[in-house]
Amino acid sequence: QVQLVESGGGLVQAGGSLRLSCAASGRTFSSYGLGWFRQAPGKEREFVAAINWSSGNTAYADSVKDRFTISRDNAKKMVYLQMNSLKPEDTAVYYCANKAATTRQYDYWGQGTQVTVSS
Repeated sequence: QVQLVESGGGLVQAGGSLRLSCAASGRTFSSYGLGWFRQAPGKEREFVAAINWSSGNTAYADSVKDRFTISRDNAKKMVYLQMNSLKPEDTAVYYCANKAATTRQYDYWGQGTQVTVSS
């Protein structure tokens, strides 16, 4: 198993910034990379960004491109999501998820961290 713990959420005004962190532990050798997802009240969970451990290749949802940056620290097994120019519509619970190397599917999830952007 891979254990994931998110941190860094909070309340911020529109236009502000937050940095989320995700700490991975356990069978991280079986991990292809990590992704960030979010779920707002009454909405389905949606993809935000992802990064590959070895290559550092990244992917972003169109809604956050040019505002959010995902990065990793392989030695610490940490992934970060720097969120700038935050908007009220970014308000959601943000989840970190592990992408398995074998299936390339997201199989383990963190508990989530709340991000609230006030207008």
